[in-house]
Amino acid sequence: MIVGTAGHIDHGKSALVEALTGTHPDRLEEEKRRGITIDLGFAFLEEDGVRFGFVDVPGHERFVSNMLAGAAGIDVLLLVIAADESIKPQTREHFDICRLLGVQRGVVALTKSDLVDGDTLELVRLEAEEYLRGSFLEEAPLVPVSAKTHAGLEELKRALHAAAESATVKDASRHFRLPIDRAFAIKGFGSVVTGTLISGSAGAGDEVELFPGGERLRVRGVHSGGKAVERATPGQRTAVNLAGIEHTALKRGMVLATPGKFRKTRRVDVRLELLASARKMKQGTRAHFHAGTAETIAEVFFHGQKELPPGGRAFANLKLQDELLVLPGDRFIVRQFSPVLTIGGGTILDPLARRPMLRDTGRIAYLETLERGTGEEILAAMAERAILGLGHEEIIARTAWMDHEIRDAARRLSDAGRVKSVSTEPLVLVTEKIFAGLRNKIQEKVEKFQKENPLLPGMLREDLRSSLGKRVRPETFRAALEDLTSQKKLDAAGELVKKAGSEITLQPEEARAKDAIEAAFASAGLQVPSVKEVLTKLAIEAKRA
Repeated sequence: MIVGTAGHIDHGKSALVEALTGTHPDRLEEEKRRGITIDLGFAFLEEDGVRFGFVDVPGHERFVSNMLAGAAGIDVLLLVIAADESIKPQTREHFDICRLLGVQRGVVALTKSDLVDGDTLELVRLEAEEYLRGSFLEEAPLVPVSAKTHAGLEELKRALHAAAESATVKDASRHFRLPIDRAFAIKGFGSVVTGTLISGSAGAGDEVELFPGGERLRVRGVHSGGKAVERATPGQRTAVNLAGIEHTALKRGMVLATPGKFRKTRRVDVRLELLASARKMKQGTRAHFHAGTAETIAEVFFHGQKELPPGGRAFANLKLQDELLVLPGDRFIVRQFSPVLTIGGGTILDPLARRPMLRDTGRIAYLETLERGTGEEILAAMAERAILGLGHEEIIARTAWMDHEIRDAARRLSDAGRVKSVSTEPLVLVTEKIFAGLRNKIQEKVEKFQKENPLLPGMLREDLRSSLGKRVRPETFRAALEDLTSQKKLDAAGELVKKAGSEITLQPEEARAKDAIEAAFASAGLQVPSVKEVLTKLAIEAKRA
C-alpha cells in the first residue's frame, strides 16, 4: 500500500515519515544540509499485517515536478498541515494535484501540534474541515500529531490502516507496468530502477520492454517493499535489477512494461479539467504535461470548442513534444507554461489518437463511449472507426485489456451481430457495414480491371489487395475474397481473381491475329523471332497482341 505525503514546505512531512517508520526519507546531501526535501524520499512501515510504502515529496514550489513524479500511483494520501501555519499555497496545489490524479482516500495530519495551544489547534482543524468540504477528504480523519513528542502517532497509524483497508486492491494478473522514478547502479549487481508498480508483476528471468525506446531487457531480480522477493506485485515500491543496459541509459519518465503489447505515442485524446483558479485556456495553448513519472510539453486542441473557461471540462487532443507510454484511464496533470503552476488535469481516453480533423464529426461521440461505455460498447466503437479491420494487437495497445477480456467482448458482439470476426488467430474484427463495403469495392475493382483488360485471364491477387490501400489488413481482404467466392461472384483460383464464370472471348479479328501469331512462331523452326518482329511483320498492334 503506497502512502504519499503532500503539503507545504517545512510543514513536517519528512519528520512525520521518520517518526512513523524510523527512517528519514531524505537521501541527498543537499537535502540533509538545507533541511528541505528536494527529490522523492522513501520509507517503509509494517503495521498489523499491512506493509506501507511511504513516498515523501518535496513541498517547495520549485520542486513540484518532483512531487508529481512521486504522486503517481499512490493509494492513500497523507495530507500534512502544520498546526502553527494552517493551509498554505503548496497545501492547496498538492491537494489539487492529488484530486486531479484520482486519489480517493486519505488522512489529514495536523503536525507540530506541540507548538500551539488548544484554541489554535481547534481553529486550524476548522479551517482544514472547511477547505476539504465536498472533496474526497471530507470525511477523512484529522489527526493532531507531533513528530517531536510522538503524540498522536498511534492514532495516525490506525487511521492509515483503516484507509488502507478500504483501498482497491490492484490486480497482479494484468499487464506489467512500472513507471521509473530513479535509476542507479549497485556494485556487483549493475543497473537498478525503482518506481511504484501500478499493474502486473515481474520476477527474475522475465523479459520486459523499456519505453519509449523499445529495448527488450532481462530482469535479474526484484525488491519490493524494501526486501528481495520472487515476484513484485502492484501497489508496492519496487526495485528492478536489469541486465543488458547501463544505468546511464535509464532515467525518470521511462516505463518498464510487458513486452510486445503497447506502443509509444505523441498524440492522445483526453478528458481535460481546468481548475477554477486557472485562467481561460485557448486553442493551441502550450502547457507542461505530467503523466506517471514522465514530463513533457503538450499543445492543447479542443474537440468541438475553441477555448475552456476556468473550472470547465472538455474533450481535447494533446500533441506531445516527446514520445511517452500512456494507457486509457491514466491520470495526468497540466501546468501553465509560464509562470509554472498547476492549472488542471484529466484522464487519458485514446492513447494512440490521430490529428484532429474537421470532417471527423463522430469523434466526440467516440470519446464519450471511451469515457463511459462498457467493454462491448468500447470495442464496437473501435471497430466502427477501424475502417479496414481491427486487430488483436491494436485492441491491446489502445485498451490494455487482457486477451480473455478482448475475446469475451468480441464473442458477445459477434453473437449480437454487431461485428464479424474475419480471423481468430490473430483475432481481427470488422463491422458488417464495413465488411459489406469492402466486398463491394473488391468486386467493382475486379470487374473494372477485366473490362479494361479483356484479354487478360484475371487480376493478380496481390495487385488487387494493393489497390485497396495499405490500411487493409490481409486477414480482412482474405475473408472478403473468400466470401465473394463462396457467393459465386468471383473466382479466386491461385494468384488470379476474376468474375465468376468469365472467360476470354476473342473477336473474329482477334482470333485471326492469334492464329497468325501462332503460325508465325510454329514456322520459324530454330530461328525463333522476337515478339516485336512477328507483330511488325503481321501489322498487329502490340497492345492488342
